[in-house]
Parts: sequence; C-alpha cells; structure tokens
Amino acid sequence: MKKRVICFVFICLFFLGFLFDSLDAMNWPSLNAVLISNFGANNNGKPILGMVFAGGEEILAAESGEVIFSRSKNDPASRLPSPLGAWTAIDHGDGLISIYSRYAESPVNAEREDFSSAEATQVEKQQPIAFSGISGWSAREGFYFMIFDRRERRWINPAMIITPAHETTPVQIFSVELRNAQGQIVQSRNLTQGRYTVYVNAAGGIRRSVVQAGIGRIRQFAPQRIVCSVNGAEVGSLNFEAVSARDGILMVSRNGLVSAGQVYRNFPSFEAAEVFLTRGQVTLEVIVQDISGDSRSVTNYFFIN
Repeated sequence: MKKRVICFVFICLFFLGFLFDSLDAMNWPSLNAVLISNFGANNNGKPILGMVFAGGEEILAAESGEVIFSRSKNDPASRLPSPLGAWTAIDHGDGLISIYSRYAESPVNAEREDFSSAEATQVEKQQPIAFSGISGWSAREGFYFMIFDRRERRWINPAMIITPAHETTPVQIFSVELRNAQGQIVQSRNLTQGRYTVYVNAAGGIRRSVVQAGIGRIRQFAPQRIVCSVNGAEVGSLNFEAVSARDGILMVSRNGLVSAGQVYRNFPSFEAAEVFLTRGQVTLEVIVQDISGDSRSVTNYFFIN
C-alpha cells in the first residue's frame, strides 16, 4: 500500500512539472529569510495560503514577470486597512501570479517612477522588489509569499513549483482520532457499525534551520498528503497542493472539493476522511507524506459490532 501511494505522489509531481514547465521552476523569494510556516498549515482553524518567512533582508522576485500592483504607505489606497500591508503582485503569464506581502512599507524601488501601481514594470527573476519588515497583519519582521492561479481561482502550494529544501526533520504523527456521528471522540476499540470521522494531527518535516534559529512559536508545518485506508483499501486522501475559491468559500482537495472550514475546524488537527466501518475486525491505517517524499504511518485496530 505504501509503495503504491508513494508512486502515485511521484506521478502527480511528474505531471505537475509539465503543467508549470513554462515557468522553468521558480526560485525562493529570499536568500536568507527563514521559512516558519508553510502552505496548508492549520492556523487556528484556517489554512495558510502561502509561506510565512521571518527575518531576511531583500525580497526577490521568484520568477520574471510584470508587476501588476504594488502598494506601499505612499499610495492613496494605503489609508485603508489591509491584512496584507505593503504588497506586490507579479504576473508570470498563464494566469499565475506571485504575491509578496506584509513586508517593510517602502519597496526597494520606491524612488523609481516605473515601480508603482499606476504603471506596470517588468522584473527579472531574483530581482530585489522589497525588504523584509512588518506591515498588515504581521507580528514579526519578515514577509508572506503566495502563488495564485487566477484561471482556476486557486492558491497553489509554492513547494509544487519551487524546489523544496531537503534539510528537514522527519514527518511526525501526533495523534489519530475517530469521532462518532455526535462528534464525540471514540475511546474504545470496540465500536458499533456506522460512520466515523478521522482526525489527524500531523506535521511535515520542519526545516532544521528553523529549529536551530529558535524562532519564537513556530506553527506546525503542514504535510503534503494524508491518506486513510481501511483494511488495505484507500478511503480518504487529503491533499495540500492547492486551495480553491468557490463562491467566496475556500475549498480543499479531499476526495473532491471540501470546505476548508470543515477540514480545518478541529485545530490543530485535519479532518482527513469520513469512513463507514462494518462489522468485524477493522484495520485503520493513516499515512502522512511531505513534499520531499518522506512518509510515516500509524495503524489502529478496532472490532466493530
């Protein structure tokens, strides 16, 4: 089962490579900032839609493109409150936009007339566009990086496009819980036949540089995929490749699109699957994978009356 799941992930990554081939792989938007929270992490019941960086100096364009918006304290619109604070959006073609936000109020090129929201300008890959700092809904010096596909109306996990760092700690599974139809946590191994919900509290590998830096309270890193199997058959798969927007509601991929509010409501766990358990002995296996291919599994046994 594990081999089949891992092969499936590599096949998905292979085809995604063709999908984003026109970008020729983006680069990290900083040479020295520390990634402290990643795409899909459970932020008190809501998904993080990008990557949160702490510290660092210059913020770099992840790929060449056209600046379609840049907002700083000198813009008239800045008098309005914004959770993004100072931010810049760069169009890379094919509907993909990278967004850099919550940085220092003054962009690197603020003195240049061609760098403004009123007049777009071209930027090259790895060109400095701003400085790390504090603005918007940020609590520490750094910045927030997102990738948005406006054709598909979805935020994309940057790790699907940018080569991930491999210096990570192992995947961790902190707990696996079953809840009955009344939302109560199941404590016994002897259960009645029926429908249950599987909640998984797990984390993908955290970069060792984050641990070594000892940066305050670090949110758990979201994994890349959570797979639930009953008696060897896959019954649920929660993926963290993208978060879609449908009629103003955020949706995540879990055997189709499911409301993010439902999947993330039990902070810090993820609602990974809904299963129907029939009479007899049941084996419930949960496999958690990160973007680098590392995985870990937990198996629980139940007897269903």
